[in-house]
Amino acid sequence: MKNTVQIDTDKEGMALALEWAAKGMYITAPNPRVGCVIVRDGVVIGAGHTQPAGQAHAEIQALRDAAARGKDVAGATAYVTLEPCSHYGRTPPCSNALIEAGFKRVVAAMGDPNPLVAGRGMAQLEAAGIEVASGLLAEAAYELNIGFFSRMRRGRPWVRLKTAASLDGMTALENGESQWITGPEARQDGHAWRARACVILTGIGTVKADDPQLTVRGIATPRQPRRVIVDSRLDIDVDARILQGEPCWIVAAVPDPDKAAALRAAGHEVIVLANGAGKVDLPALMLELGRREINEVHVEAGSKLNASLVREGCVDELLVYLAPSLIGAGQGMFALPPLDHLADKIALRFHEATPVGADLRILARTQPTEPT
Repeated sequence: MKNTVQIDTDKEGMALALEWAAKGMYITAPNPRVGCVIVRDGVVIGAGHTQPAGQAHAEIQALRDAAARGKDVAGATAYVTLEPCSHYGRTPPCSNALIEAGFKRVVAAMGDPNPLVAGRGMAQLEAAGIEVASGLLAEAAYELNIGFFSRMRRGRPWVRLKTAASLDGMTALENGESQWITGPEARQDGHAWRARACVILTGIGTVKADDPQLTVRGIATPRQPRRVIVDSRLDIDVDARILQGEPCWIVAAVPDPDKAAALRAAGHEVIVLANGAGKVDLPALMLELGRREINEVHVEAGSKLNASLVREGCVDELLVYLAPSLIGAGQGMFALPPLDHLADKIALRFHEATPVGADLRILARTQPTEPT
């Protein structure tokens, strides 16, 4: 941002703020990804994005940037992708800083769903004589923080289930061979989706069959998402590759004190959440992850856990990579039971379809989502 950037409309200002918000894609959780651009006389004089939790929010970063450039922000307009916070959390309220700096206008993409804010930030600015506006490019701002909005509104994270299949819907041959159905571009794109999540969730079946690491590779990210393994009976081998490196959360239904002690000694946490059938209570797990301030969950599992998550209403979005190939009988994406009536189908809606290399990336959602 050293070169002069001209802003002629509010939409241009907010679009640039969204670009800055995206710079914090992998670092802000559990806080939202927020960008701020300061404009005076049509010229950008400061910009910034939210830093890791406990550090400066976007507005403070933009104010510091303006100060470093020797620019006076009095009378300027701030474009912020989320309503400025008005409460003391890990950091002081940004609304106070904007008032003290003497801004003329503050334009927010949308309100903050956090009950501690929820309109209070904009009201505080307006009460101080600052002109305020909200709702500009709200959909883009919402998509950037879809997990944060989910946690604030529903108490649970946004759950994105990723799978890759042939055009006839197979994820592997009958003998289990699956490397590789999709091309390298799709696989690398999948790592970018892993990186934006707070948690990568899988099941014991996948751990036993593939011995995966489920880490982010090939993406410049300062942190690895937490790995969570659904393992009802604590069957996991303590030497499994997924247990090497960063600590994992293993979610069980049947207590096994000796195995749990061995896992804890290795630095992992065992969470027991059982349903009436002696399996892991998946809806309760999602609420527990929300309680632990998890915004986005990225699922990479087998057809059985995939089906259970969908059937129990835990999945918000499918991330499907389809390869232009037919492989015949094999292993499917979801081990769902047969239906007697089409009326009982699980209805989805397409959100996005994008070519990625030779493959097609489809985002399909299980429920309507609203930015406001």
